[in-house]
Amino acid sequence: MAAGKEIRGKIKSVENTKKITKAMEMVAASKMRKAQERMRMARPYSEKVRQIAANLSRANPEYVHPFMVAHPDATVSGMIVVTTDKGLCGGLNTNLLRAVTSQFRELQGQGKTAQVVAIGNKGFGFMNRIGAQVVSHVTGLGDTPHLERLIGPVKVLLDAYAEGKLNAVYLCYTKFINTMRQEPVVQRLLPLSAQDLEQGDTGYDWDYIYEPDAPTVIDELLVRYVESQVYQAVAENMASEQSARMVAMKAATDNAGNLINELKLFYNKTRQASITKELSEIVAGAAAV
Repeated sequence: MAAGKEIRGKIKSVENTKKITKAMEMVAASKMRKAQERMRMARPYSEKVRQIAANLSRANPEYVHPFMVAHPDATVSGMIVVTTDKGLCGGLNTNLLRAVTSQFRELQGQGKTAQVVAIGNKGFGFMNRIGAQVVSHVTGLGDTPHLERLIGPVKVLLDAYAEGKLNAVYLCYTKFINTMRQEPVVQRLLPLSAQDLEQGDTGYDWDYIYEPDAPTVIDELLVRYVESQVYQAVAENMASEQSARMVAMKAATDNAGNLINELKLFYNKTRQASITKELSEIVAGAAAV
């Protein structure tokens, strides 16, 4: 029964794996609720900042912020790639990095190069493997994103754009739709256009009294707007990560259960065949005597 012993060992191994995937599924489900709540709480702030920025941009048209100035002559684009630090979350990172690679090829077809800010260990490793120019990165964000850890790496691209070195900055992340569905998104973050700012605007004209002056207020507000977009992208990606990991671990647990049933059935068939063979030999020996 050497084969039977080997099958029993495989069954035990798969059962241990099933316990691990079940525990990871439950942990991901617990973290998913918190991540979704954090993401939904950040959305109203992001929308309100966009509305105020749109109103200020129309209320004081004589001043144009550097983030709203296009640089068509620049041959370098910036990309902020938001991925996860850990794996075991299905095709979440794969789908996003495929979209990022497609954007890279599109830029190369236009004769442009790209500078990358990698948020998350998976994206950082992928960008290094394909030879992309990673100007800054941040990993190990944990389960709760902190804006102060994101500002430094992202500011490298924002300053480069304000100086006219970049023609555009793209924000790449996975958008949370629902627990079963997450979509990779590659959106242009800079330059800010009127359409970008007026999304969700009421259409009314506003008049403001600026203190200390309009450039100072608009500069500070648009920087906060860009930072809020990056934070929202990270929050969306974390919610997508926990949802994708929960679904992937549930599928792994179900597959492990199916495999255990198949192995047990095969083990029983092998054991029954061995018993039948032994009985046949006993009967044949008795008949010969």
